[in-house]
Amino acid sequence: MNRQTTKLALLLIVAAFGSHPAVAQTYQPSDSNLKARQWFQDAKFGMFIHWGVYSVPGRGEWVMENEKIPITEYEKFAPQFNPTQFSAADIVSLAKAAGMKYITITSKHHDGFAMFATRQNKWNIVDATPYGKDPLKQLAEECRKQGIKLFFYHSQLDWHNPDYFPLGRTGHSAGRPEGGDFNRYLEFMNAQLAELLANYGDVAGIWFDGMWDKPEADWQLQRTYSLIHKLQPAALIGSNHHHAPFDGEDFQMFEKDLPGSNTAGFNQTSISQLPLETCETVNGAWGYNKNDKNFKSVTDLIHYLVRAAGANANFLLNIGPMPSGKVQPEFVERLGAMGQWMQKNGDTIYGTRGGPITPRSWGVSTQKGGDIFLHVLDWKDEYLALPDLPGITGAHLFGSNTALELKTLAGGLLLRLPPASRDPIDTIVVLERAK
Repeated sequence: MNRQTTKLALLLIVAAFGSHPAVAQTYQPSDSNLKARQWFQDAKFGMFIHWGVYSVPGRGEWVMENEKIPITEYEKFAPQFNPTQFSAADIVSLAKAAGMKYITITSKHHDGFAMFATRQNKWNIVDATPYGKDPLKQLAEECRKQGIKLFFYHSQLDWHNPDYFPLGRTGHSAGRPEGGDFNRYLEFMNAQLAELLANYGDVAGIWFDGMWDKPEADWQLQRTYSLIHKLQPAALIGSNHHHAPFDGEDFQMFEKDLPGSNTAGFNQTSISQLPLETCETVNGAWGYNKNDKNFKSVTDLIHYLVRAAGANANFLLNIGPMPSGKVQPEFVERLGAMGQWMQKNGDTIYGTRGGPITPRSWGVSTQKGGDIFLHVLDWKDEYLALPDLPGITGAHLFGSNTALELKTLAGGLLLRLPPASRDPIDTIVVLERAK
């Protein structure tokens, strides 16, 4: 279907699932979905894009809530949003040069503004802005050309829609009328999802956020998840609800933390057996914040990527394009440097799983087939004690034949890392098995 897809046709698609009771089901993923999960785990590195009408004030994606801006005032940003310098080719090329294998972009954030040609309301980039074009359509076409998979972030929370009622933890200053039909809101949300899944080719997955706003509400997840898996069986579903995964979800995500950590206060759940992903920002903001100059260093970002791989997770690194559509040069610079590192060392990241040595303060291990890689990120001493690893007979630096001294001790191994062998970012050691 294309832009001319009628609202009636999409509502018929959604209605086919509307009579399903919101009860627990036993989800059986399709073969294509299981293959997609494996691809996802192998991909390891993706680009997150938070972009919307909130880029106009340039104070982050939560500006409407944080500054208590009512809808009548917030809607005035839309006529100022004209991203004529947006280039899908440039952004996909940036992701590809960074070594990223997929892109996850906001189709709708909490302000309810759709970044695509939805027919469900006029609060979208095509109908409400002078730009008048669909950047997600452009991005989907460019991703297909360059071999990058595309996910859509979609907010279940909506500060704009009058049917998002009763209100949850946020959105009380939006100025919406009292009352509304939450079931009708969910029909609206599902109709938008149906558009995304019908009009943009193969969609790698849906990245949900916002359920935490009303955690006790009946979100009718089975109806929504069944709709997605029916329209695109291979599409992966994940939700940033900060709970253990619900039935119908295909991967588990951790916001601003590695699996098992909770420095941000969001991740208070166990680690599942599903594919894992962690997301983080280059500075402190998800959406464009012109005043946030606290950019993480290239080394810090590479370390996060490596530690994510060692924790058996993907790393989804965020950029927040400017209202012009261009990406901040600080982001471009850092992604380029990460791409250079991945060109040299990507074999120790792509296609790997968490290694036999669980994450340590000094670094992590990854493994692929019979290969085990130690990533020594923070260790100053010349000797590094390792746990017992049966079958390991030697060690050498990755990318060279430089042998490293490895001694067997009672209950473990002792690896010598002379100063001349150190890498300033990541000293990667290959542990050799007996042949």
